Amino acid sequence: MAKKRVRSGVRDPIQVYLTAAEREELDRLASVHRISRAEVLRRGIRSFGLESAAGKSPVLDLMSELKGNDWPADLASGHDSHLADAYRRKSGEEE
Repeated sequence: MAKKRVRSGVRDPIQVYLTAAEREELDRLASVHRISRAEVLRRGIRSFGLESAAGKSPVLDLMSELKGNDWPADLASGHDSHLADAYRRKSGEEE
């Protein structure tokens, strides 16, 4: 009996509609970097994911919110509470 070949990183085909300009850019990037168009798209997705995740840090949001303002006196001991409050404000929840 032949051994079944197992592929790691199963790939799922997807159809994407691009404008002419997007297709030209995709082709240009693939050519310049000597990679496939699919690899350009994969790298773009990973890059976008990292970029998006960078703006979703509740700690960084709290730090930005406090920038230029007086910090609460109990920030060190009550950081969890302050972080939760900041998260609720950002998500639009009532305190």
